[in-house]
Amino acid sequence: MLTSITEGILCCLTGKVAGLVLSLESTEPSDGFEFVEVKPGRVLRVRHIVPERQPVVTEGQVAGNKKKVADDDDDDDDGGYPRDCNEGHTGSSVHCKRKITVYRNGQLVIENLGDVLHSEILQCRDGDLEPCSTVEVELADYKEMPSSPDPKPVTPPVPPPLGEQKPAPPPRRRRRKPKRTVQIDSKRVISSCKGTHSDVALFFVHGVGGSLDIWGSQLDFFSRLGYEVIAPDLAGHGASTAPQIAAAYTFYALAEDLRAIFKRYARKRNILIGHSYGVSFCTFLAHEYPDLVHKVVMINGGGPTALEPSLCSIFQLPSCVLHCLSPCLAWSFLKAGFARQGTKEKQLLKQGNAFNVSPFVLRAMMSGQYWPEGDEVYHAELTVPILLVHGMCDKFVPMDEDQRMAEILLFAFLKVIEEGSHMVMMECPDTVNTLLHEFFLWEPDMSRKDSIKTATALSDTPHTLKINKPVEK
Repeated sequence: MLTSITEGILCCLTGKVAGLVLSLESTEPSDGFEFVEVKPGRVLRVRHIVPERQPVVTEGQVAGNKKKVADDDDDDDDGGYPRDCNEGHTGSSVHCKRKITVYRNGQLVIENLGDVLHSEILQCRDGDLEPCSTVEVELADYKEMPSSPDPKPVTPPVPPPLGEQKPAPPPRRRRRKPKRTVQIDSKRVISSCKGTHSDVALFFVHGVGGSLDIWGSQLDFFSRLGYEVIAPDLAGHGASTAPQIAAAYTFYALAEDLRAIFKRYARKRNILIGHSYGVSFCTFLAHEYPDLVHKVVMINGGGPTALEPSLCSIFQLPSCVLHCLSPCLAWSFLKAGFARQGTKEKQLLKQGNAFNVSPFVLRAMMSGQYWPEGDEVYHAELTVPILLVHGMCDKFVPMDEDQRMAEILLFAFLKVIEEGSHMVMMECPDTVNTLLHEFFLWEPDMSRKDSIKTATALSDTPHTLKINKPVEK
């Protein structure tokens, strides 16, 4: 504590910030780690694990082996060659159709006109398929304004005598004029993603103050199952370079870094796994590349609201003051990020290199969380299946924010882990790994689609869901 205060005073006097991020030159290269220059002088550390797979058999080799099997009656039916696990796997086609309407009073109405999926494996509600539904939301960025007075007021008619009164007609409902309407009508093929499939890649994105090391259990687990895994360090985190300019840590700058990483390592079917602030970048990539992103996992990501930095946050203090407070901030993160604060959790925090960033980077990251496009409509436009994982003891992200996210998204599954907190993937690695693996292998069952549509047509009561005003992040 005394050392931190002394260094903070020196920072104030010299105007320099002591960096806690490992430099590129001091990091020893090891297996599975790569350094990618996304921009001149901007280098990110990436852990990239490519499993060893059997060589893919071409169609000519398959035809030759089949001919050989036909000539030899004693051979097995397989012909003695390894099968390509991608061959003949088509998946299930899902109709993604919804109408998103934003009215001038700030009300958002979402009409689900296609297939709405739920998974029994993930213990979500109401089985695999639900009938069409309508969601009405009050946007956070709008406030009801009093209507302007009529410039040409009409004198109310004089009521007739008591004996000549006629029954009053039903009041006419004034038609609301929408401010913006978004139509989504497409079909998406959702298939099971196995570790033996060579066209599947998993991307892991951490949040503020973390590093790729927080995904250690997940990277080891899924690489052993045969998946290709990619996990980058954000700029200023882990062993990536840390530019000493605040503009390098805005949402848009970091999003372009991850776009470059995604385009470099992307396969045909990619699954994005984000934690906390990393969920916003996964949402951005899923919106930008809907044909390449196959599934998304959001771990304690919060609600579907636009990002805006808080002006009354402790992270708005000068970097030298934050450096003096770094022991208190680390203790606060341990208390709020983990359900328990024992020796095991402290060791996990140290091994995961979490919250080990310079005060300048921490301040710039928190101040750069400005993303006005990422509102409710932006999230409602996503057609990719999304798994939401929430730690019940999380003190950073309230439960109702993830619930609201599940209500806005088209294909969303919400899973709550009672013994987990904000760093649930480190606290409960086995539970999280099993849950993610089930989601990767999950494929929608469309066999009950026709029967559910028939039952929906016979029902006259629409399924309407109203959501309260969202809570700001």
